[in-house]
Parts: sequence; structure tokens; C-alpha cells
Amino acid sequence: MNEQAEFPFGGNGNGSRKPVRPETRVETEEVSLGRAGVLEGKAEGPIKRMIDSNFLLYASYVIRDRAIPDLDDGLKPVQRRILYSLFENDDGKFIKVANIAGYCMQYHPHGNVSIEDALVTLANKRYLIEGQGNFGNLHTGDPAAASRYIECRLTELARTQLFNNQLTKFVPSYDGRRKEPVTLPAKLPLLLMLGAEGIAVGLSTRVLPHNFKELLEAQIAILQKKPFTLLPDFQQGGLMDASEYDKGNGRVRLRALIETRASTHSLIVRQIPFGTTTDSLIASIEEAARRKKLKVRSIDDYTGENVEIEIKLPGDQDLEQALQKLYAFTQCEVSLSSRIVVIHDQRPVEMNVEEILRHNTRRLREILERELNLELNRLEKELHFKTLTQIFIENRIYKRIEDCKSYPEVIQAVLDGLAPYRDQLTRDVTKEDVEGLLAIQIKRISLYDMNKNRKEIGDLVQAIDEVERSLADTRKYTIQYLRGLIKQYSKEFPRMTRIEQGFERHDMKELTARELTMRHDREKGYIGFGINGEDIFACSSYDKLLLVWKDGRYKVIQPPETLFVDRDLIHCSVFDRDRVYVAVYVHHEITYLKRFTFGGAIMNRDYNCAQPGAKVLLLDDSDPESIFVKYKKAKKQRINQQSFALDKQPVKGVKARGSQMTVKKIAEIHTEKPRHWGKGKSNPAGVTLDPV
Repeated sequence: MNEQAEFPFGGNGNGSRKPVRPETRVETEEVSLGRAGVLEGKAEGPIKRMIDSNFLLYASYVIRDRAIPDLDDGLKPVQRRILYSLFENDDGKFIKVANIAGYCMQYHPHGNVSIEDALVTLANKRYLIEGQGNFGNLHTGDPAAASRYIECRLTELARTQLFNNQLTKFVPSYDGRRKEPVTLPAKLPLLLMLGAEGIAVGLSTRVLPHNFKELLEAQIAILQKKPFTLLPDFQQGGLMDASEYDKGNGRVRLRALIETRASTHSLIVRQIPFGTTTDSLIASIEEAARRKKLKVRSIDDYTGENVEIEIKLPGDQDLEQALQKLYAFTQCEVSLSSRIVVIHDQRPVEMNVEEILRHNTRRLREILERELNLELNRLEKELHFKTLTQIFIENRIYKRIEDCKSYPEVIQAVLDGLAPYRDQLTRDVTKEDVEGLLAIQIKRISLYDMNKNRKEIGDLVQAIDEVERSLADTRKYTIQYLRGLIKQYSKEFPRMTRIEQGFERHDMKELTARELTMRHDREKGYIGFGINGEDIFACSSYDKLLLVWKDGRYKVIQPPETLFVDRDLIHCSVFDRDRVYVAVYVHHEITYLKRFTFGGAIMNRDYNCAQPGAKVLLLDDSDPESIFVKYKKAKKQRINQQSFALDKQPVKGVKARGSQMTVKKIAEIHTEKPRHWGKGKSNPAGVTLDPV
């Protein structure tokens, strides 16, 4: 099956771009029913074909006509219809948003709510629609007022750069009553200016917004065949690390712009990352404080036109460390991924920023060339008619029609009168030209100013020469056009997001090293950071804890708030798989010694570091040089204490049995020489035996 049949979006595609197919495919198998309703097997029938056809039609509609922007003008259908509705009703005054929504519904079949939401979003991006009234707040997330209370109109930028009905292809609207544009002849790279997000059947797109001036400068670089680099720019400002962003693919990391204020021991948030609001950011800070990731005394939101959130900290909290914790544990730092999918030749393709901008630049050059040709045609027509008017009046050709008895005779009389002056004209005189001359009022003839007309003809000739020079070098003309836009509009759209070379990486464990205080209630047999008991150590919520019991059982867990471990727990520490432990345990009246590491372990699963039925006498992670053992007194026992050097003991795995140490019963065991440790022949150094 060919590609067109597999994904029926029309168009031939482009070999340099990657067509995108929906990842979700409907695999349906029809089964027929017997007389008793029993399945009789698979079949290729009309229901399957209907489901397949309807699903593909639905997928095609959602992708092309709702969710994914078009490469040519960078707009989704609803955005294009809103802008065209504003253009058709534009008189320079503000118009009720509700009125525009109603007018746009003649083109858009999905109701007023989607239109109003899209219009508010476009207005908040500043470039194309100017709003009057409450259009919401990007910083706080407050919604816009009802559409009957707010007004809008096209900006001067949109009015002059997006529309030209002579260059626009129109198709019938959804009900066939009106004509709507397929795409607008936009002379701006709108897709990269505005950004876009959309979720369709089996695919999605996210295009990050870029800076107006930088986009136009990049287009000039393309025309001059120079290299260029483009990075996103977000209206909310903030800081950006684009080290993982590659021409529209990958991701960027965004941070809030935060200043420290030592006088009040507080942090002030001045700008927030794209995709967040002051409410969501404050909620994330409160949640981090609740989870004890950072300490906060109070949070005050003074946001109005500009963001200002004051975070007051306790006196013992270091400002710089608190700042790093905000970036690590709250929405003060977010990550945005980008994947660009657009509609090109009526099918979805995946592209990058450079490919899109090169396409926009080629299209801009073509549009400008077509506009120049239209202007040249208009000027030539105007020059031709002014020259005809001059000849018609100055040579009193209108006198020839006084004796004519019919309209054809009038036409012919004028044609005959103009014939001797053919060499002064750019083309032959037509019947339409004569009808235009005959429509001149007597008042105009009587007030005709020959000098003024000659000056206007000279101005037209000069204008035609200028247009022809521009057409001779459209590349140079396009560069001049872009520079004119930069000069006129760049001050209105400065870069808002500050680019950083790279954010420092957070060590979460280091930032939260003393976040939790683990306690042990030995009498009741509980451990956790949420209980009362003996403080045993401080740890991070990102740490794993090792628990070991007297019988050699052990497990690895997350730091618990409260956990019953009974009274047989002998060890609790932060888990380190490579830490060397010393264990002494008794099994079947034989005492074993081993040095080992716990290695890897699955969370919350029971393991054993000694033989089943054993009893652990010592478990130590300080890696001592020796252990000192005192035996229980027994009849005829000559050796009552021994020290065992550990330097020659090999480090084994957790499942190893260890070396046989003694069969005597042990009274005490220490990792440091205890007081009153005896000396002499009755205290020889201990020797271990390897297991058989």
C-alpha cells in the first residue's frame, strides 16, 4: 500500500521532511453472527470498512482543521478565522469580542466558547490583537471577563502584514454560505512568533515562541546566506537554559527570576517561568514546605501588573541554599520539551525551527514579489489612463462626439481621435478605456490642470521605475522590507527571557541531607521521622535506609514517617551498597565472622545476611581493625578472651557464610579494646578457619 493510501491527508509530501503518521491506529476485525448469534470467524465486511474510513476521516479532520497549525501562515483554523473576521469588520475602532465570536461562527463550526478562548489567547500574545478591558492576567492565571464586556481590534502590525485579498485563495465555509481563506498571505513568521500547542489523534505538537526582532534578523541572515541561531523567548520572562535545545527539538529549562533581600531575610520572585502562574508557584512552595524540603516563615503575593512574591525565611535558613531549594523542589524551575509538527501540503510533517524559518523566508519573498507585480500593474493602469485623459482633454477629442447619433459612433469617434497619439501610450486603447473617458464629468474637464496632470504622470513613471528595480532584485528588496519592520516594531517587542549558559545541577541529597531526623523508640519498637524517641541520624527523603534484625534478616526501605520494627532491630542506617560491614553471628553453636558488603537490593524485600536460625552478636560498619571477644567462663577453659585481627579477612558478599571463629560461648564482643583487657599467654590472638 502506498503512503497516500495509508494516511489520506492529500499532498505529495516533501522528501526532505518527515511525514508524521498517527501513533494510534484502530485495528478492527469484523465477525459475523450465525442465526443463534454465535461468532463465526473473522471477515472483511462493510462494518470494518466503515469504521476504518470514519476513523481516518475523523483523524484527518482533527489534525488538519483543528489541532495542528499550518506551515504557510503559522495559524490554526480557529485563529485564522478570528483574524479574518476582525479584518472584514475592521474600521479602526474596538469591537465587542462577543460580536466577533458571532461573526466568526459563520466560518467556524465549533461554537463561541472555543472562539472566545482562542481570541483571548491571541490578544494576550500582543502581536496581532489589541484588547480593551479585562483579558485576564498571564501572571496570576485570572480568567478574562465575559466576551460581552471586552473589546478588541487588529493591531497595526496585523492589519498591514497579514491580509491581501488579491493574494488569498478562498474556499467555501463549512455551510457553503461564505468564502474563507485557506491560508493568510502572512509576511511574518507567525508560527515561531506565537508558538503553538496542539493534541490531535495519535500526535501532538509544541512550538515554543521566539522573539520578533531575532526572527526577522535570522530571516535577513538566511537571505544573506549567513549562519544564525534562534532561541525561544517567553512573555513571562525568567531565565532559560537552552543547552538541550536543538533547533526546536529537545527541551529548555526555565527558572523564575529571584532576588535576595538580606535586610528582611527574604527572597523576591520578580518573573515566573512560562506555563506557571503565581498561584501555582506559591502552591508548589507551600507543598515543598509541608514536605519539609525547605523552611518558610511566610509568603506574601503583591503581584499586580508585574510579579512580586516575597518569601520570608526563618533566621537560621541560608538565603543561597534556600534559593537552590526553590529551584530544586518547586515550580521556580520547570522543563519544557519541544517537538514541531505542522501541516504542509495538507499533511502533517515534523520539522525544525531552521526549516520553518527558511520556508517562511521563501514565502515572504514570493509574497513581496507578487505584491510588487500587483503594484506595477496598478501603476501602469493609472499611468495609461492619466495619459489618455491628458490627450483626451488637451486635444479636445471630446468635441468629436457632439455630432454622433449613436453610442457606437461615439466610441468610434473617440478611438479615431486617439489613434494619432498611439506612440504616447504604453498599450492599445480598448473600449473599456473609452468608456472611462466618457465617464469624466464636465466639471473635471473645465477645471483640468495640465501642469498638475503632467506632474502626476511624472510621479507615476518614477514609481514604476522604483517597482521595476525592486522586482529586478527581490532578495535586496526583502532585506530592506525586513529591516523596515525591525526599525518600526522591535522596540514594542523586546526580549523578555534572559539566556543563561547553563544552570548548575542540583544535588538533591546534598540539599536535603538533614531534611529528616530519624528516631528510634526502643521500648515500643518503632522507627521514623514522625515519632518521639531517640535521635539516631539525619537523612534525606531521597536516601534509602538499611534495617537489620537480630536473626540476620534485613531490608532496604524509604525513610518512613512511622514504622513498627519490633525490639529485635539492631541496626538502622543510610543504605550504601558498597560500605564494608563486620558481622559476628552464632549458628548451631558455632560463631562465624565475616566482612562483607550488602550490594544491591530490591526495596521493601526481606533478605538474610546470616544463615537461617542464626543470632547476630555484632554488626558494625566502622570497618574496625580488630574485634575483642570475652568468653563465658567454663570448667577447664584456659582461654577466656581473644582478639581477632580483621586486616586479613577478605570482603565477601552478603550471602557468604564467613569464617569459623570459635565454638566457645561469647559473653562480650567489642570493636575497641575494652578496659581491664588481660595480657599474657592465656590471651592468644584469635585465628579463624575458612568454611569447608
